[in-house]
Amino acid sequence: MDEAEEDHDLWRRNLHILWFCSFIVGMAFSEIMPFLSLYVSGLGHYTKAQVTMYSGLVYAADFFVGAIAAPLWGMVADRKGRKLMLLRTSLGIAVAMGLMGLATNVWQLVALRSLQGVFAGYIPNAQALIAAQTPRKYSGAALGTLTTGGTSGNLLGPIIGGVLAQIFSIRMTFFVTATLLLITFILSWVLVKENFKPAPRPAKNAKRQNRLVAVPNLKLIVILLCSTMFVQFGNTSISPIISLYVKELMHNVGPITVVAGILAALPGISNIIAAPRLGRYGDHHGSGRVLLFGYIFATVMYFPQGFVTSVWMLGILRFMIGISDGALFPEIQTLLTKNTPVTLTSTVFSWNQSFQSIGNMLGALLGGWLAGIFNYNAVFFSTAFLMLINLALLWWFAPEIRHRQPATPTN
Repeated sequence: MDEAEEDHDLWRRNLHILWFCSFIVGMAFSEIMPFLSLYVSGLGHYTKAQVTMYSGLVYAADFFVGAIAAPLWGMVADRKGRKLMLLRTSLGIAVAMGLMGLATNVWQLVALRSLQGVFAGYIPNAQALIAAQTPRKYSGAALGTLTTGGTSGNLLGPIIGGVLAQIFSIRMTFFVTATLLLITFILSWVLVKENFKPAPRPAKNAKRQNRLVAVPNLKLIVILLCSTMFVQFGNTSISPIISLYVKELMHNVGPITVVAGILAALPGISNIIAAPRLGRYGDHHGSGRVLLFGYIFATVMYFPQGFVTSVWMLGILRFMIGISDGALFPEIQTLLTKNTPVTLTSTVFSWNQSFQSIGNMLGALLGGWLAGIFNYNAVFFSTAFLMLINLALLWWFAPEIRHRQPATPTN
């Protein structure tokens, strides 16, 4: 087998392995996230406003630290390899998650979420590894397929977590999550293969500069990084309040954690169906067009969620959001891949993770703040408005994405 055939088999093999690992990671995280605000409310005697504020702070702590740490880890990845980053994040977060199950007050939870942020980034690093190994003509389909691994896990995780929380306790889900992440660590260590070639070190007398400057189309990269921030800002603003919103719609009667878990899982179903198909469509007709569609569809679907009066209507709209997520996240990553040299893939993807963390942090704080001052429906209105703003920015400042993007040279 020659080197070209070996590389061809390697990226496909790693895609299958990392799809499964991303599935486990997605399931592990989604077991916890929909109920984190309920966990916070059980750590003290808080008013409604205090619960939403503290929930936003707990969500934001992870992402604040992650935004700082991600670019540093990205530079390490470009020097030492992406597989090492997979091992670092899966083991580190497993420890942090296990300790969260032992927290006795909200400030301990904030501190442990901050520790989680130091080690965050399994799925972004898996995406960077696949993006670096996959031929550019297959990158849209490959990244779209990889995305379905995490979203498939997100589909099952809330349901499993809801059942565990209903039968045992929310604390139990933290210990299950830690165990799943340890399994991911072992699988990544044993099965993932990487023929890594580090980027050359600059000469000792060379002037130090931000490595992003070396990207050919820096303006487009920066716009896409900001788009990642806006998308995460909108999505995460809802995370701290979704289970509380369900609780209100159900009038605090019935299996709230189970229903909240099902509603949190619904976007994953449509995402699994939509993401690979939208990725293949983008490879042939232009990833930018799929991205613009995702923003329009997200705006239309988020706005009416603030008017719902039953969990059934909320469930239908949450299901539809999975389609927009299938267009937004993979296509931003695909456009980043197609416009980034291979030697800078981890650097750009780490900055993408950093912008994602900033969006997560600001979104969590905004969601908790808006819900505390106004009501839960205000969060959905602000998210729809944010998607509309991002669409306008892309339309005016990155007109090239409306056309099919040629692949960037891989040197």
